[in-house]
Amino acid sequence: MATGFDPSGRLPDVFTNAGTSSFTQFLSQVAPELMPGRRPLPPGTAAELAPHATTIVAIAASDGVVMAGDRRATMGNLIASRDIEKVHPADEYSLVGIAGTAGIGIELMRLFQVELEHYEKIEGAMLSLDGKANRLAAMIRGNLGAAMQGLAVVPLFAGYDLSAKDPAKAGRIFSYDVTGGPYEERGYDAIGSGSIFANSALKKRFRAGLSVADATRLAVEALYDAADDDTATGGPDLTRRIFPVVMTATAEGTHRLTDEETSAIANAVVTARMENPGG
Repeated sequence: MATGFDPSGRLPDVFTNAGTSSFTQFLSQVAPELMPGRRPLPPGTAAELAPHATTIVAIAASDGVVMAGDRRATMGNLIASRDIEKVHPADEYSLVGIAGTAGIGIELMRLFQVELEHYEKIEGAMLSLDGKANRLAAMIRGNLGAAMQGLAVVPLFAGYDLSAKDPAKAGRIFSYDVTGGPYEERGYDAIGSGSIFANSALKKRFRAGLSVADATRLAVEALYDAADDDTATGGPDLTRRIFPVVMTATAEGTHRLTDEETSAIANAVVTARMENPGG
């Protein structure tokens, strides 16, 4: 008989006793080896062994927030994937995008989704937007050991703040460093290898009070500019019909633009750049 096996088939007490509203804390107590940052790694750096996700942009609009990400993942000088999805809903009113080591980033993003859902089920209420941002910061901090060996993940978090007194300022954006430090950004932000070029484009074109539709077009243009100068960022692929993932968070919840909607925006941007390559 295996050690610790309960012939009655009952779950251990830790699964039935009243516990914490944090799923991450529960998992770290019950099965810490399943936490992304707790897994043993060989000495040295492993940065070149795993695909890396690249550029994400977020823009605050007058009635919400827009987040978009390119579809390319790279591994050294090779394209590891042409259609990876880096932007996802965190919950009903917030979005998360990942840059850095793709596998760990996707795992952290899924754990973050479960974290928010678990809290809501246990407490019967949704975390505030600041609370969500802080929970994500703690998860990033837990991956610091892997980050020091080259497997860093840096997310971009944005959402619609239901408690905002001014609906025009309800769209909020949070960036992070590898130690988990959260920083609220004003108006817009970009992360990833192409972020310097995307931020330069946003700096020139962003205006306070943009509609969600205008912010969506601006996000796709910023990704186009990033792809124009950064080989790790993928631009709109008209041949394979691979376009950026674009999502919005408003008072009505999160929404992902359809392929047809994104295709129309991307084609309009490409057509405009044929006439004026510099934007």
